[in-house]
Amino acid sequence: MLWTTVSLSFEIFTKKLRSDKEMCGIFGCILKNGSAAPIIHAALKRLEYRGYDSVGEATIENGRLFIKKDAGKIDVVHSIRNLDDLPGRIGIGHTRWATHGAPLQVNAHPHFGCSDPPTIAVIHNGIIENFAEIKKDLEDKGHIFRSKTDTEIIAHLIEENLGQGDLKSAVSSSVERLQGSYAIAVISAKEPDKIICARNESPLVLGIADNAFYFASDTPAFLPLTNKVVFVENGELVTLNDEGFEIKKLVDGKPVVRKSRVVDWTHEMAEKQGYPHFMLKEIHEQPRCLRDTLRLQDKYLELLTTFLDRARDVAMVACGTSYHACLAASYMFSKLSFLATHPVIASEFTEQHGKSVNIDSTILAVSQSGETADTLAAVETARQRAATILGLTNVVGSTLTRVSRVYIGQQSGPEIGVAATKTFTSQLSVLSQLAIRLAKKRGKISQEEIDLLDEKIEKIPSIVERIVKTQEEKVKTLARKYKDNQCFFFLGRGISYATALEGRLKLMEIAYVPSIAFPAGESKHGPISLVELGFPVIFICPPDETRKTLIGNIMEMKARGASIIAICEEGDEEIIGMVDDYVEVTRGIPEILSPIPYVVPLQLFAYYMAIEKQCDPDMPRNLAKSVTVK
Repeated sequence: MLWTTVSLSFEIFTKKLRSDKEMCGIFGCILKNGSAAPIIHAALKRLEYRGYDSVGEATIENGRLFIKKDAGKIDVVHSIRNLDDLPGRIGIGHTRWATHGAPLQVNAHPHFGCSDPPTIAVIHNGIIENFAEIKKDLEDKGHIFRSKTDTEIIAHLIEENLGQGDLKSAVSSSVERLQGSYAIAVISAKEPDKIICARNESPLVLGIADNAFYFASDTPAFLPLTNKVVFVENGELVTLNDEGFEIKKLVDGKPVVRKSRVVDWTHEMAEKQGYPHFMLKEIHEQPRCLRDTLRLQDKYLELLTTFLDRARDVAMVACGTSYHACLAASYMFSKLSFLATHPVIASEFTEQHGKSVNIDSTILAVSQSGETADTLAAVETARQRAATILGLTNVVGSTLTRVSRVYIGQQSGPEIGVAATKTFTSQLSVLSQLAIRLAKKRGKISQEEIDLLDEKIEKIPSIVERIVKTQEEKVKTLARKYKDNQCFFFLGRGISYATALEGRLKLMEIAYVPSIAFPAGESKHGPISLVELGFPVIFICPPDETRKTLIGNIMEMKARGASIIAICEEGDEEIIGMVDDYVEVTRGIPEILSPIPYVVPLQLFAYYMAIEKQCDPDMPRNLAKSVTVK
């Protein structure tokens, strides 16, 4: 096989990669000579930023599969299992960020079917939406499952289909049944000279060297080994062997000819997908994260909704950004499902509510890490008084998941930047789904309204994607204009007050600009005394029920010389005509969903303000990603 090498500029390459984001890291190789296991181990270390709760490898030698896997970070697992001594020159590896099944050895990848000893091994990056349906079908056929993951059904499907053809045909037939996102790789003891890969939505890239062929979810995995890459597109099947690679379309089996490309990146540049900072990368990842929140398993949403339906009222306990998500959610639950929810700052919960908590109380604790000390302390207080604990977190297997009666994962993948961005929007997406589902269960809004909200929430990922694409340059310009201002106001009414708080927090966290957020109606009760000529005031202006009174607040600030920046709906000429600067958000967003898209320009503004002030947005001073002390 011949490969044509072409030069690839940094800009073109980053544009190519920026559409390909997922959680978990996968890697595999076929070497002409040498041992695959140490190379897989090193590659997974380079992918550890994509997930780090468990790790595993599988290799082939003399027609046998060899598998090692366990829960824990790679170095910990290696110290126990010695990942480097697996035999063979062909192998696959996986570093995991759990979405289905806690971080346990049995849930770590690779997964295999019923055969003993195993004859196939599968690794997977993505989320299979219909895994429960497929699992039941396979169980009815006699398959026995070991893990709680969605991935294991792929191994059993392939095993089921292997009796009807070769490995490539079995993989192709199996992925036809899968709904959701996946990048999978499969090896088989029955065909020990090849690796079969398939892709839908989740990223997959090949690496080409003189004496080896690689695949990975990201280029950092093999960047020290080769800089020749071939991108695999959605709906494609790849066969790797000693001779090279073959790509075919899954839909019709037609061959695909694709040239390799040369990249010239540092490892750090590749980790960040070409973005200068993880924070900006994670802002751009939000459309993908939001799509993944819409793939939550129905039974978990229904179970959590059932507990909420039984509650008289709910205390939503969280810190920082997660608290702001809870504040926004309190409007959602009140307006849609008529459920009284009380957002409470976790560090104040025991003093404020501790004595009033009892067996009839329901606590919904929200924490990205599931390890936030103040949140866990509040939960422990409530547990001791027999309250029902519900959890929303991004880390399956965290303390919060262990102490919750029911929990649900936000499925946004690892967040490296200290300033939470995709955490906020992902949490809001999950909470809004719960509010809509509870409203339907309680019959509080019409089916027509339910259908409209369901339709709109499905469009939110694309709306956020469009905002980033169309408004980022404008936000950069605003940051340059206002970089020397010493203080900012953020004002919003109703649910937009939560958006204002989150925008304020981001600007303070990473650009170190003192900022104040208030409900707009409260601005005249003190804060307005600070306003003078040129004082910047940012208004969050969705076209909701508060619009008329918000316009009055804008005019009050304008009359005192403030510079008004509006985050408003596209084409809102009334608002645009009375402000100094504006950023536009796509039209037609329901009020209760508005914080998700309306916060994105504020995230970008904070980021570019930090850049203008020469601050490192990934490492803000005095802050940590997860606050595990009180």
